[in-house]
Amino acid sequence: MNYRLSAGRRLFLVSNYMFLTLLAFACLFPLLHVFALSLSSSHAVTAGKVWLIPVDFTLSSYKIVLSQKSFFVSFWISVKRVILGTSISMLLAVLAAYPLSRDQAQFRPRTVYAWFFVLSTMFSGGLIPLFMIVKSTHLLDTIWALVIPGAVNVFNIILLLNFFRSLPKELDDAAKIDGAGHLASLFRIYIPLSLASLATLTVFTVVGHWNSWFDGLIFMNSPDRYPLQSFLQTIVIKQDVSKLDYRQIEALSEVSARTNKAAQIFVATIPILLVYPFLQRYFVSGIVLGSVKE
Repeated sequence: MNYRLSAGRRLFLVSNYMFLTLLAFACLFPLLHVFALSLSSSHAVTAGKVWLIPVDFTLSSYKIVLSQKSFFVSFWISVKRVILGTSISMLLAVLAAYPLSRDQAQFRPRTVYAWFFVLSTMFSGGLIPLFMIVKSTHLLDTIWALVIPGAVNVFNIILLLNFFRSLPKELDDAAKIDGAGHLASLFRIYIPLSLASLATLTVFTVVGHWNSWFDGLIFMNSPDRYPLQSFLQTIVIKQDVSKLDYRQIEALSEVSARTNKAAQIFVATIPILLVYPFLQRYFVSGIVLGSVKE
């Protein structure tokens, strides 16, 4: 079949492709610019000569970040935090969302518990009560101080329960006829059908744990127990030279605060860039999590 596009259709496609290309470049430009800054000398950055291509190529900024043994210790702490925090948070989200997605006849106090979760997002006890709770439970200076306080993510629970509600009720009825209980229905029906949604929430949770730095500064008394972002905040942003040797202090003269921050951004985003391709095929379909389906 010989199909020929009209002039108006061709104009629309060309305009659409041009707009999307410009939009993609607008999204990539800041990343490319920061990457170029991280590989440029401090003199070139200060003079404003760096745009998309590094000027006076140097790896000094990355050497400062990677030269310390404590960097790799902090990196491993962040990896453990992401693994533990994401696993616990997603497990609790699934176990809480499933009963809250049931009908009133199946779970009568559903509305009470739902409002209990919602109200917790509107009020906060503050930083001091949180610190006192973590201290009284003997979680200070442990990995659990970075995982337990934020383990229950109400936002993920609400989105996931809305997705569970959108699934056909006939699947649940068929499972009951076959003798399946709630746990069997959850792990054999609801979770397999919700992989896209779970993958999307997993990406959000991983990014949240990986980028968090403030709680590490509060709950860890020793810099040796800092997660990666807290370590970079102390060493790179604040330039705490008391923890550097003479070679690293000498290398600091070759870099600037902007190049250090640029190196920090890319070092911190590498693990996320490695994880995302494995979840990409679920991410697009799961981005409509919680939407109304006909």
